[in-house]
Amino acid sequence: MHSDYEKLGMFYLGREYDPAGTATTDTPILYDSKDLTTHAVCVGMTGSGKTGLCLAMLEEAAIDGIPAICIDPKGDIGNLLLNFPALSADEFKPWVDPAEAERRGLSVDQFAAQTADTWRKGLAEWDQEPSRIARLRDAVDVAIYTPGASSGLGLSVLRSLASPGAEALADPAALREQIGSTVAALLALLDRDADPVNSRDYILLARIIEQSWSAGVALDLAGLINAIQKPPFDKVGAFDLETFHPAKDRLQLAMAVNALLASPGFAAWMEGEPLDAQRLLYTPEGKPRIAVISIAHLPDAERMFIVTLVLNELVAWMRRQSGTGSLRALFYMDEIFGYFPPTANPPSKQPMLTLLKQARAFGLGCVLATQNPVDLDYRGLGNAGTWLIGRLQTERDRLRVIEGLTSALGGDNTLDRSELAQLMSSLTPRVFLLRNAKEDAPRLMKTRWTLSYLRGPLTAPEIAKLMAPRKHASAAASAATASAAPTIMDSVPASRPPLAPSIREYFLPPINGSGAIEYRPMILGAARLHYIDARLGVDAWQTLHLLAPLSDDGHEVLWAETRDAGALRSQATATPADGSSFSALPGVASRADSYADWGKALAAHLYETARNSLLVCDALKQCSNPGESEGEFRTRLGQSLRESRDAQIEKLRASYAPRFATLQDRLARAQARGERERSQLSQQKLQTAVSIGATILGAFLGKRALSATSMGRAATAVRTAGRIGQQQQDVEHADESVAAVEQRSAELQRQCEVEIAALGTSLDPAGITLRSVQLAPRKSDLAIGEVALAWLPWRMGADGFAAPAA
Repeated sequence: MHSDYEKLGMFYLGREYDPAGTATTDTPILYDSKDLTTHAVCVGMTGSGKTGLCLAMLEEAAIDGIPAICIDPKGDIGNLLLNFPALSADEFKPWVDPAEAERRGLSVDQFAAQTADTWRKGLAEWDQEPSRIARLRDAVDVAIYTPGASSGLGLSVLRSLASPGAEALADPAALREQIGSTVAALLALLDRDADPVNSRDYILLARIIEQSWSAGVALDLAGLINAIQKPPFDKVGAFDLETFHPAKDRLQLAMAVNALLASPGFAAWMEGEPLDAQRLLYTPEGKPRIAVISIAHLPDAERMFIVTLVLNELVAWMRRQSGTGSLRALFYMDEIFGYFPPTANPPSKQPMLTLLKQARAFGLGCVLATQNPVDLDYRGLGNAGTWLIGRLQTERDRLRVIEGLTSALGGDNTLDRSELAQLMSSLTPRVFLLRNAKEDAPRLMKTRWTLSYLRGPLTAPEIAKLMAPRKHASAAASAATASAAPTIMDSVPASRPPLAPSIREYFLPPINGSGAIEYRPMILGAARLHYIDARLGVDAWQTLHLLAPLSDDGHEVLWAETRDAGALRSQATATPADGSSFSALPGVASRADSYADWGKALAAHLYETARNSLLVCDALKQCSNPGESEGEFRTRLGQSLRESRDAQIEKLRASYAPRFATLQDRLARAQARGERERSQLSQQKLQTAVSIGATILGAFLGKRALSATSMGRAATAVRTAGRIGQQQQDVEHADESVAAVEQRSAELQRQCEVEIAALGTSLDPAGITLRSVQLAPRKSDLAIGEVALAWLPWRMGADGFAAPAA
């Protein structure tokens, strides 16, 4: 029954497998979600069931409200979108393979009906009701991103060259690591030497990015090209710039980057959502998401580039989270061959190793899969606490996995190499060897039937079909925004206006639409606000980046019409887009003293009007942070609920542990007594049989058949036989005692599970009630930072109207 596996924080992966009987047992494999914080490795050849097992794990995580970022090199993970609660033939029909139907001599309708029936029976066999499919759909959002292609949702890699944030900037080692892997990935994409010691290109790019990030300035590729030709420094180490990397060589590097930027296919890499882990893991409303980043359509160099950038973004996101012992999110990669080799050092290896070593403390679990177990860094994989080993193709593969597994687990003496080899050689499809470092011994398991239809790798048209409704909705929203305030573009392009040297100038990146770009002046102001409320336990600083228009005469900044520019500021560059024009800049905006006056006006405006609307959860005694959306706050509360749930479950189990131990001791004593009584009964039967046999034999062979001696022996044999009945009753009483203790143990187990289930009801995130409060900033702590000129890009449309492109 489903009640046997629907337990809080437990993933239902399958059932225990008996190799002797070549069948599953009734014991479900329930995997504690917290164990995934120590990461998992799944190894198995094609056809082993590896993909089904990993998708089942993602399904269980989704039902438990755990989001995931998945890198999909083959196209299989998108099958998570193919879940059909009605299990009808009409739902399956668009996704079955017509060629396969023809090979089987069936029509598409017949094959769809057959597939639907197979899935219905498969789920029933594993005690899964169709309602679980509906729960999966309701619990999580699934999206497929295709960087560099238009089939799925777009994913802009532009943000990957943005400043990584205060946490990374404050940690020099982390900053060097992120810069190094980013530069190495970019150079690998350009097919240039990426040696961090000997490559001049590597050292130059690393210095440029480090200086830009330290100054809080983002770099797009156009800005990087300009910085390569005119770096913001004159010396590299002890050498002047021209000696270390002459202008002629720098021009060649700049032209290589420009060729990448100008290539028709690369334009798609600049479109779509920014590469932001938080936005990939959760919807704006705070709903968990499984973000599938499909790279099946990319060549190897571009795959490495994307994988490295995603890993870097995950590392940066991880370091912004608070510590936790509960599972917060998952990173899953369907094939790590080539990305984590034992000796080579590709750009992806260092950030992946960082995740394996550090992500545990932040609740980020990594699940890494491969069908090629030979060329892997098993020393690095030693950080994984769970191994799932499926059928392997060759003896060499099995020996390599055994060697890697034993070394990864530190020579665990509970692992017998010969026993492992024997178990692995007998594995069949969907049967896996599960080795969890928190369990005493490895177990064999057969994976459960997946809730999602395993269609196989999705093609680009199929991905486009799945993502079409979402893309249409996004396009409609963008069109509505663009049409909200149309403006006639000035007909005469202007050149870039000159400014006083002390005025900072930023160019916001053009994102939406196509066509000629005209930059229009706005003012960008930065401020730090301090919110304090002792009763709510709030003591937080908020940094604001506000974008405001100039008045018609250009003398004032209309701070009352500000918009939040935090995201745009992180993407701002120091150079304009090529071929752009500029609208007129009021003369007062060219003078440095104007910006000081506008900063004072911003301070007065913020003191009068800035009010932070915070959300309070009285049940958990928590308050949202300034600038934190309701979706983000609910996400954080959900994690707090999960941590509280896990702690209460542990406490509850600990309270039951002494009673279980007492019953286990009673059971052991009762079983020992039963064995003892059965042994005595067996001996008594043997003794009686011998005694009666000897008496009868003596009576027949003796000289006097009815002598006093033979009569005495017969009487003794009869008394011995009478004691057999008493001994049989003792055995029955002992068995009844064992049954009674087992029944009491089962009742106690049910009582414990009922209390655990009650915790799940009381900790339901959907039942969180929030209230809103308004806080004003402390005037004495209000600090105005940089006030700068910001150029906002506008694009000319075919109708002669212009609309903001950022």
